[in-house]
Amino acid sequence: MSLQRVHHIVVRVKDLDQGIASYKAMGLTLDRTTENAALQLKQAYFKLPDGSYIEVCSPTNPASAVGKALESRGEGIHSIVFKVESVAQTFFDMKSRGVTMIGDGGSQTFVHPKSSHGVLVQLTDRD
Repeated sequence: MSLQRVHHIVVRVKDLDQGIASYKAMGLTLDRTTENAALQLKQAYFKLPDGSYIEVCSPTNPASAVGKALESRGEGIHSIVFKVESVAQTFFDMKSRGVTMIGDGGSQTFVHPKSSHGVLVQLTDRD
């Protein structure tokens, strides 16, 4: 199994409204906003012409994963999400090649930044 393409990029920001304004100023069109109670964050989505998108997110709780990352690493790229044919199969293939993984091959599966030179990589099999 291999990485097929960039699915989307997640950018963490302190203030979602300011993040939205920044990406609009770059010429992108806001598609939608949501709030995810389970992940404790607000999200804004900007579709790109190739089918990928940029997700700008801001924590609603400083103790959330994004809140902790914002505190320790500041604003910037939070993760790059790659499309794969099968998350479970790619998880096991990568793990067998010595890649440090976070998760168990389910919907929240990541390559640990220690294995990707400081970048949190997420895998998805969604379109």
